[in-house]
Amino acid sequence: MQRFRLDPFLWIHLAGLATLPIWLGLCLLGFAVGYPVFPVTIEFLLVAVLGIVPVLWMQWFRPFYIYSILAIAIKPEQLTTEQQHILTGFKTQRHQGFAIITPVLLLPILWQLYRIAPLATDVAAILPNWRILGLAIAAIAFCGCNLFTQVPISVLLVFLTSKSQLNQRNPLSPDQISQGFTIVGWKVERILPITPNPEKTS
Repeated sequence: MQRFRLDPFLWIHLAGLATLPIWLGLCLLGFAVGYPVFPVTIEFLLVAVLGIVPVLWMQWFRPFYIYSILAIAIKPEQLTTEQQHILTGFKTQRHQGFAIITPVLLLPILWQLYRIAPLATDVAAILPNWRILGLAIAAIAFCGCNLFTQVPISVLLVFLTSKSQLNQRNPLSPDQISQGFTIVGWKVERILPITPNPEKTS
């Protein structure tokens, strides 16, 4: 395995895909709250648009900054040269293409959840019987579905990139990273105690 693929942040965000069932379950729960007050098409499209557009916009224009965990992020100027090279792998047309393909593949799953939502009405009874609340839960959860599918897929695409391909691109400067990526959380100098040293990689 090429050394850049040992970067722990790549593996942490790839593992985010494991949370997808939780977000799908919350979608189902949201759809089960209350009784439909709008036509089926409108409810479905409302949840789909609110769940897709924010993440799609982010991944297309300013991809998620993987050197972050929860509410903290490594300052761009603290990244190693190899990590700056790795980030170039998230700014390709291939990533933009998959940013469109991924939500399209999730839409049939969302539709099936909408159809079987009545099966979860007993569980949804713990919440106020407000349809607008249910749709809000479903929309937020579907946004989570997209986020925790899009980011791992983008990481997987980087895994499929060779070391030579990454090295053909100039490493991104701290300013380019700050302007070109969505950085969420408090910026710190270090998160993990041990990170790969690119100067020792081959």
